[in-house]
Amino acid sequence: MTLALEIGIGLVIGLVVGALGGGGGVLTVPALVYLLGASTHEAATASLVIVGVAALTGLPAHAFRGHVRWRAGVAFGAVGTASAVAGTVLARDLDPSVLLLAFAGVITVAAVLMIRDARRGGDEDDAGSPPAAARGRALRRSRVLRSALVVLGGLAVGLMTGLFGVGGGFLAVPVLVLVLRWPARAAIGTSLLVIVINSIGALVPRLGAEALDARLVVPVTAAAVTGTLLGKLAADRVSTPSLSRVFAALLLLLAAYTAVRSGITLAA
Repeated sequence: MTLALEIGIGLVIGLVVGALGGGGGVLTVPALVYLLGASTHEAATASLVIVGVAALTGLPAHAFRGHVRWRAGVAFGAVGTASAVAGTVLARDLDPSVLLLAFAGVITVAAVLMIRDARRGGDEDDAGSPPAAARGRALRRSRVLRSALVVLGGLAVGLMTGLFGVGGGFLAVPVLVLVLRWPARAAIGTSLLVIVINSIGALVPRLGAEALDARLVVPVTAAAVTGTLLGKLAADRVSTPSLSRVFAALLLLLAAYTAVRSGITLAA
């Protein structure tokens, strides 16, 4: 029964990562804690491996289609690496229930960002070209402002990767689409590269401090790899906004459950 549950969790995580370029990490930690009985810190460490490998699996298919912007992705990920290490160190001193309560807030933010992106028609390939009316001086963002927003976004993604064990793709995609005006498919593909870099950056400081349970990590990761490949196929056949809406609804339910459970624990 446990093995079947691990495989099911891994498949869902992989499907989300492969189809949306992020979001799998916000499912992983609650699933490992509430369904498989892992501690919060164990779940965060395992999540970095699971989501990082899943993202690495999906990366070649997106790269083959020209949907990965390598230099920008490496730069975005490199910015987040420092904050990922800081987040990892900070997480060690936080009460697990406080960490989960904060994580419920992160899940809610992820859902809101996905809904917002879905309303914009996130899978349109011309998302990188704003309409003529938006090119006026009043709406034009300066290069300095965009660079600052990207740096802040990279730092935020890295911090959440270190704190919670999430890949940060759910935040990276909106930043790349809304700030840099990238096409959604390029943002999704590049976010996988960002997830891989940030996951490695956050995982290294945890090695030795947090033990990895191979009986948990291996089956979930293997299933996530399969799910990632299936998710890419689904993304080619179903519009990204439709997938985002369904996943956002699931995230809101998960956020409510996580907040209630951690709140009860803190109040006890």
